[in-house]
Amino acid sequence: MDTEAHEAQGTVEEALPNTMFRVAVDGTGEVILSYLAGKMRLHRIKVLVGDRVVLKLDPYGGKARITRRL
Repeated sequence: MDTEAHEAQGTVEEALPNTMFRVAVDGTGEVILSYLAGKMRLHRIKVLVGDRVVLKLDPYGGKARITRRL
């Protein structure tokens, strides 16, 4: 059983309340609801619309976690 999270890159399309974002994933073009990872909140790394980010996708669908800003 493969429950490992997969990584993808994308572009932030919309900033939502509570550090949530809509991110367009490269390659597939689908828009995923994403939240900011704890380390990025801890170090107060800002993510703005248009930024390129690395996502960890949930293997069961749903939300993704933004782990890095490129």
